[in-house]
Amino acid sequence: MLGQKQYKPKVSVIIPVYNEERYIKNCLNSLLDQDFPHHLFEIIVVDGLSKDKTREIIKKYQRKYSIIRLIDNPKKIQSHALNIGIHEAKGKIIIRADAHVRYAKDYISTCVQALENKRVWNVGGVQNAIGDNFISKAVAIAITSPFGVGDASFRYTAKLKYVDSVFLGCWRKSTLESLGGFEEWEVAEDYELNCRIRKAGGKILVDPRIHCEYYARDSLRKLTIQYFRYGMWTIKLMIKHPEIARFRHLVPSAFILSLVISLLLVEYHWALSMIVPGLYLIANIIASVKASLKRGMQYLPLLPVVFAIIHLSWGVGFFYGIRKFGIPKISLHNIVKVLVWRKTN
Repeated sequence: MLGQKQYKPKVSVIIPVYNEERYIKNCLNSLLDQDFPHHLFEIIVVDGLSKDKTREIIKKYQRKYSIIRLIDNPKKIQSHALNIGIHEAKGKIIIRADAHVRYAKDYISTCVQALENKRVWNVGGVQNAIGDNFISKAVAIAITSPFGVGDASFRYTAKLKYVDSVFLGCWRKSTLESLGGFEEWEVAEDYELNCRIRKAGGKILVDPRIHCEYYARDSLRKLTIQYFRYGMWTIKLMIKHPEIARFRHLVPSAFILSLVISLLLVEYHWALSMIVPGLYLIANIIASVKASLKRGMQYLPLLPVVFAIIHLSWGVGFFYGIRKFGIPKISLHNIVKVLVWRKTN
């Protein structure tokens, strides 16, 4: 294990940013407070030419800490920023970081330790979502609930296990180079990379000991845009990797289709048209009550709205993605796999 060895590899932490003045200080402070030796890691901040005070804040940190580097990302695309960081990285280990995240003191060392397993090509922790206002706290509850995000277990699991994707990620640089880095997509570049990792025979490990706190979206508008884009780019993923279709990817779109059918039935059979909306409302309220009992009943009035936004935005985005990217060719085998909710890695 890492703590029993003298050798520790050089690590490069890459942070894509754009207009993150609200969060960047907490992010950098938590990374600078790591128990991993400072001379063995660097922090590469790749900025999409921020218009707020993000660059000014980073430059102040640079003057104090030589391990921080600031690089421009004129394309402003997160995936492009990651590829710039990989190219510039001096470390043998690459850790992806996010400005909206605060990292535990042992985050880097635990990532490196978990990656010692040669079968593992990517490792990450659980996305422990938190909030700094009422809305973001409600969103944090929803995106760590199975009702909210389905079988995306990296958002809530307490078990060490192989999964289809993880939050953020930690790789050997050689792995990323051999795979050609990230596809320069606007969204879902991380999941797409994980598809290629699994196809190449690598394992993706979620390790709950890798602890960090993620600040969830702080407005319903931002949440709507976020999940609309997730749904839209899921189509792009399925076109390139049809085998990735999972329960959580298809259920929101099936829900939207059911609502449309229900709307068309209103004129002909009112009671029948209410079945799907009624069942969803009941399930939403039950899930909201259960989540509120664990995290605080004050969030109960907002949670049904947040859950609905997640599901509806993803579903509408999914159909918009078909219009934008085309129809993915999903095999009958994959449809059956989704219907029986069989998990594969």
